[in-house]
Amino acid sequence: MIRTQIQLTDQQSKLLKALAMKEGVSAAELIRRSIDQYLQHSRHRDREDLKQKAFSIIGKYASGLDDVGENHDTYLVDAYSKVHQ
Repeated sequence: MIRTQIQLTDQQSKLLKALAMKEGVSAAELIRRSIDQYLQHSRHRDREDLKQKAFSIIGKYASGLDDVGENHDTYLVDAYSKVHQ
């Protein structure tokens, strides 16, 4: 582990120590858990943002074809063969 020094307000310190005592763990453990939870939430938000961006393009572009859902493999092979010629 890496030792890191942080500064807390008096109120934060009092509440943190009280919660640590109540849960039977160190204040450092509560801080590590809080950071883990924050980082997990942050990653989840990033994934949600990416999903929203992906969903936002649905229906924006039209191929002019009405059977892409059924014949997408055929169109994909055709597109790749033109690129690799």
